[in-house]
Amino acid sequence: MSDTSAPTPTEQGKIDPVFLHDLADAIDERDVRWLSRTLKRMHPADAADALEALSYDTFEEAVELLGGELPPEILIELRDSYREGAVEMLPDQAVAQALDELDSDDATTILEDLEEDRRERILEDLAPVDRAELERSLGYDEETAGRLMQTEFVAVPEFWSVGETIDHARALGTDLPEVFYDIYVIDPAHRLLGIVPLASLLRQPRDTALEDIMHDPSMTLSTDDDQEDVAYQFQKYSLASAPVTDHAGRLVGMITVDDMVDVMQSEHTEDLLALSNVSSADASDTVFETVKARLPWLAINLFTAFIASAIISVFEGAIEQVVALAILMPVVAALGGNAGSQGLAVAVRAIASRELEGAAARRSVLREFLAAAINGLLIGAGVGIIAMFWFGDTGLGLVIAFAMFGTFLWAGLSGILVPLGLKRLGADPAVASSVFVLTLTDVMAFFSFLGLASLVLL
Repeated sequence: MSDTSAPTPTEQGKIDPVFLHDLADAIDERDVRWLSRTLKRMHPADAADALEALSYDTFEEAVELLGGELPPEILIELRDSYREGAVEMLPDQAVAQALDELDSDDATTILEDLEEDRRERILEDLAPVDRAELERSLGYDEETAGRLMQTEFVAVPEFWSVGETIDHARALGTDLPEVFYDIYVIDPAHRLLGIVPLASLLRQPRDTALEDIMHDPSMTLSTDDDQEDVAYQFQKYSLASAPVTDHAGRLVGMITVDDMVDVMQSEHTEDLLALSNVSSADASDTVFETVKARLPWLAINLFTAFIASAIISVFEGAIEQVVALAILMPVVAALGGNAGSQGLAVAVRAIASRELEGAAARRSVLREFLAAAINGLLIGAGVGIIAMFWFGDTGLGLVIAFAMFGTFLWAGLSGILVPLGLKRLGADPAVASSVFVLTLTDVMAFFSFLGLASLVLL
């Protein structure tokens, strides 16, 4: 297969289906030369997307063919499950080479994918300085700033000039970070004194002292900060990068916005899946993995469904006498559940973005109560009128109207009070809220509707 025969990704990063077909053919024909040269000409993110668009078996075959020819920039762009599979298949020498070429934060991500024995074996082959930096990064807890940070940064003493700083950065050569936005000014103990943005540095004459143009670090991160808190700081202050310090205040690394974009996407995806009681949604998941991720939550929902059924069984006699109750029960439960889910989604998002703190939480509870009351009045009146004309029973129309109003009030308050309560108890609102809210709403819907019907209609 010639190098000019295959189309390349076009139109805003979308992968051409013909290109994917040629890619699969090259893998099937074991054309390593064409495969390697084609992927290297692509943007790493596009190349990763193309490999992930193949069947997983074909992807594994491609990694096996490429071996050490798989560029580390593509490897780090792969989704977690694909990257873990690729790292498992690559020989130790290829993994060690990737670690040597990648920034320390990306190298740490690769090391996390390795079994402990293999990780130790590969680390032994690295230069002592590189090994020490990576082992230090691995020593921090997962999903913390210490794991996210890269240890490559430019730090200089405060008595240097702009010219000396520029010359020093040029002399670093390959040790200079691939992407950075600030120069960090430190004291002899390596404590952070100030920050000089590159834009400010390049606008000054060479003889300008750094202490004259540096500004105080408005916000620094600690190695123990949770990655979700770090992402919030980046979003709130529109940061491009931020320094990371240890417990003694020493500068040990920096985090850049490209890593935070990945964290934000990961956290939002996790919350979205949690609201649906799903813990995994990767295209590479097997049937067993998919069932394993979903079955526990389905079992919990089965238990809660029987709670609602138990409420219905209490009013079995009323349902037997008024058949219309059985017909209308799903209407009350469905609309109430939808109202609860709406409030829950808004509340979980607001909690994640730190918008429900202090007085804001109280205002949100009042807002949800009033909104639920108005929606309950309008929807309840509409459903009541429909039921009255459908079954020719004014009493039934009034019963379902009042039941709908009460259910909406309950659903609205549950949608915000449940996640707030779970947050106060230290639980993740996104993970646990939906089960509680939907169960409470169903119970209230059936109890109010059937209970009122028993009092009014029988």
